[in-house]
Amino acid sequence: MKYRWIHICLVFLVTFSSFSQSKLDAFLKPSDTLNTPRRNAVVITEISLGTLTLLGLDQLWYADFPRSKFHTINDTDEWLQMDKLGHAFSAYQLGKVGADVLQWSGVEKKDQLIYGATLGLTFLTAVEILDGYSAEWGFSWSDMAANAAGTGLYIGQELLWKEQRMLLKYSFHQTNYANQRPDKLGDGFTEEFLKDYNGQTYWLSVNINSFVKSSKIPNWLNIAFGYGADGMLTGRNEIVDNLLISQNRQRQYYLSLDVDLSKIKTNSRFLRSLFDIFNTLKVPFPTLEFNEKSPTKFHFIYF
Repeated sequence: MKYRWIHICLVFLVTFSSFSQSKLDAFLKPSDTLNTPRRNAVVITEISLGTLTLLGLDQLWYADFPRSKFHTINDTDEWLQMDKLGHAFSAYQLGKVGADVLQWSGVEKKDQLIYGATLGLTFLTAVEILDGYSAEWGFSWSDMAANAAGTGLYIGQELLWKEQRMLLKYSFHQTNYANQRPDKLGDGFTEEFLKDYNGQTYWLSVNINSFVKSSKIPNWLNIAFGYGADGMLTGRNEIVDNLLISQNRQRQYYLSLDVDLSKIKTNSRFLRSLFDIFNTLKVPFPTLEFNEKSPTKFHFIYF
């Protein structure tokens, strides 16, 4: 009798799980026509989250630094342009999310690109304006150019190919530089993941089969071109505490393989959503590194 009840419970749990999964998949399935409640929910959510985030930044971050009149700065040469790639990556990913949720709402393609794919550019422009009123920073035209480039990469591919054949991705590994300047480069993995440019790599991940049709090449296999930098403790080679502390700065270029998770077939909308999230990160693979100060390096696995 005991095992019979266990069997009944297992059947119930499997059935409930399947039913819940089915309901979730139905919810995540993009609408074929305009779904007004979904679209309204998306617009209200984006406006609310964007407004709360900007208010939070203004009160919890910028309030700790002196205010100033609106001004611009030229920071093009800082951090060996790693921060600019961060802007392009953020604009691209936010734009993709904006377009995807409007597609889920059944909004037509043109409006997905006009109102969705520009989400990153709109939000980052607002952040840049806050920078312009802070004495610590300033409005940066080179940041704006990077934001526009990330947005343009997404929209351009949709207009040209109606798909994303080239993805902007990110990878990170911890370095010893953050320990030397934790206030600037982060204290602990979470902060360093966002702030330590020495451990960051930005990738242009290109789907091979989208350009070279071959049944011998898996549809999900990409070739990835990466850019990183090393030896940076300050934005420039500036003097801090009367010491020149940044002397070994170098650019790094990478060649590797990658996986485009969007090309992996699945009937589960839940898995498809997970794949979309993790598709922002470069999959670790053997990698060739080319840099300015040493011979070519081979990494068995590179993060």
